[in-house]
Amino acid sequence: MTKAMKFFQDIKDKRVGFIGVGVSHNDLIKVFLTKGINVVIMDKKSEDEFDETLYEEFSAKGAEFALGENYLDEIFNCDIVFRTPGFYYNNEVLTKARKAGVVITSEMETFFDICPCKIYAMTGSDGKTTTTTLISEFLKAEGKRVHLGGNIGKALLPIVETISDDDVAVVELSSFQLISMRESPDVAGITNITPNHLNVHGTMEEYVEAKTNILRHQNAFSRTVLSWDNRTTRELAPLVRGRLCYFSRFEKVENGAFLRDDGMLCYNDHGKVTEYVNMKDIRIPGMHNVENYLTAIAMTFGDVSPETVAKVAREFGGVEHRIEFVRELDGVKYYNNSIASSPTRVLACLASFDQKQILIQGGSDKGISFEPMADEICRKCKLLILMGETKEKIKAAVEGSPLYKEGYPKIVIVADMQEAVETAHKLAVSGDIVSLSPACASFDMYRMFEDRGNHFKKLVNEL
Repeated sequence: MTKAMKFFQDIKDKRVGFIGVGVSHNDLIKVFLTKGINVVIMDKKSEDEFDETLYEEFSAKGAEFALGENYLDEIFNCDIVFRTPGFYYNNEVLTKARKAGVVITSEMETFFDICPCKIYAMTGSDGKTTTTTLISEFLKAEGKRVHLGGNIGKALLPIVETISDDDVAVVELSSFQLISMRESPDVAGITNITPNHLNVHGTMEEYVEAKTNILRHQNAFSRTVLSWDNRTTRELAPLVRGRLCYFSRFEKVENGAFLRDDGMLCYNDHGKVTEYVNMKDIRIPGMHNVENYLTAIAMTFGDVSPETVAKVAREFGGVEHRIEFVRELDGVKYYNNSIASSPTRVLACLASFDQKQILIQGGSDKGISFEPMADEICRKCKLLILMGETKEKIKAAVEGSPLYKEGYPKIVIVADMQEAVETAHKLAVSGDIVSLSPACASFDMYRMFEDRGNHFKKLVNEL
């Protein structure tokens, strides 16, 4: 009997609650209902607000519902509760339920517990989605059957019974998923750690602590990849239990991937250097993507050939919403970088092009400072278009930079995305680059950063 079979057998008579529906829960709820498990769906939406099609489908299969303002009360009538990553683990009600003996878990935690195959997992403040995708592309090109999931792709627990020992799982993990993880992957990587999501975590200490769970529970046969160039990440080295390697843009690390002076991405295995690909042959732009390739090379060293990496580098066109080329109109190029929900991601975008850019910024406040990007915006931005909840906060940070001169960059406040795109189109001239790089979360105007990016692309394509 496989671990997955035993898991579902052991919980057959339990009452299992799911907080919220969405990407990580819809398919999982269907699987649990198919297996005859008692399911209760808890959601703060009222019955009128809840998706009618889903409600009818789940009701017909035997699900119970706890909806509306007091939906969390039902937690105490469950044996097991699955939370979505967006529902904070240290929530007061969850803490009380754990003390009362309710099992609080998540789709990804349980997947790690019962997954039969090797797991590669990435986290970090920036770059983790592209790097995770690259690892997946490398392994697929080597002929592996790859299951891509976590914070990217799809929920993997619903398909765990179809995964074989010879497959590989490649997952991206956010701090919200990692905060409660007590199982770590076979190969773990951290791209970097910079201030992010402090509006939820409250302190930088809790945010860093959550990230470290990706490696804290590894065994002696595991592999860990850390950024040499990011001090916070590099200083996690004492926690590493298995084989430690690094990646670096600036130094030839003793064990890990590095960028050579001639632009070649290489791996140094304690003195034995293997060449992979020259940075000029990487199709997606920006030095941050060179770093992403170095990370992916370090993560898959010994499993993926240099020839495979070079082939992917020439062919891979990037991930949606990450400095994604939208169109060229009247000599102006438009890029969708909606993923840029922090200043460090904006800096990566500014560094990806030689000319000054027109930036569209603003959104909901994550409690982080915009000062780290202010100087570079003054250097590399000709027009700054601001909207959303944080518009005045960003404006103050840029105008507070010692490099700011009145009118340079020009700052325009707009009401919404439509006005932002229209303003960029009106003021841009041939040769300009317009980038949606918000530096903020999307929740003041959009459900997710993908919705924001898709709206931007739609507006640009309608110009």
